[in-house]
Amino acid sequence: MIVTREALPSTRESLTHKFSVANIEGYLTIGLYEDGRPGEIFIKISKEGSAISGFCQAFCRAFSLSLQHGLSVGEAVQRFKGMRFEPYGQTSNPDIPEASSIIDYLARYLELHFATETAGIGRLKD
Repeated sequence: MIVTREALPSTRESLTHKFSVANIEGYLTIGLYEDGRPGEIFIKISKEGSAISGFCQAFCRAFSLSLQHGLSVGEAVQRFKGMRFEPYGQTSNPDIPEASSIIDYLARYLELHFATETAGIGRLKD
């Protein structure tokens, strides 16, 4: 099986979501394909220069490439939801009151807003 990368257009729509997990503030930006599917993610957290910030940036690059090579939002949610490591705890989002990590928060946010079925193609949900 040959997998090819579906690059995003040079100019694309995106959404940015402000969040906090255990008093660590961050911004999640999701770049969208023309059909509304997520194609890239970026996380910027308040601990700039820290190990957790670096791991978030590395995760986002790998996650974005996975989406561009065909990983569905549903499949990603299955793999990343529930991962537990610091920081974890209360969030600023009433729809996701607690998260077991920033990666868990990201997966649950994507599930709420983009997963149309357990392992299906993600599109922004109202």
